[in-house]
Amino acid sequence: MSTIPSAPAATSSSGGAKTSLSLRKNGKNWHAPRPAFRPTAHLTSYAKRLSLRTASQATKAKEKEMKEEKEAERQTRIQAIKDKRAAKAERERFEKMAETMHRKRVERVRRREKRNKALKS
Repeated sequence: MSTIPSAPAATSSSGGAKTSLSLRKNGKNWHAPRPAFRPTAHLTSYAKRLSLRTASQATKAKEKEMKEEKEAERQTRIQAIKDKRAAKAERERFEKMAETMHRKRVERVRRREKRNKALKS
């Protein structure tokens, strides 16, 4: 008889803390049992929150810097493409003028436009 009572005592001591043997009061016995709600159980200290905040701010600053660098590279590529297109259009325009006008007059017009462009900017 000594072996029979010792076996339930061992199971009740190890399993009794995690699961309750009694039925739920609301009758939802098919749900898994949950621990009691303790709002102060998982609070972090101010120092830990502060360190986490500073770490996240540093990460965000680094991400922002990387995004700005990427955008700057993108803008330089876009500007280079625009400059190329403008130069090509100007070259084609002067070639078209050269077909109808004399070469020296085209060069004179080009120099004049260059002066005007320098004065504007």
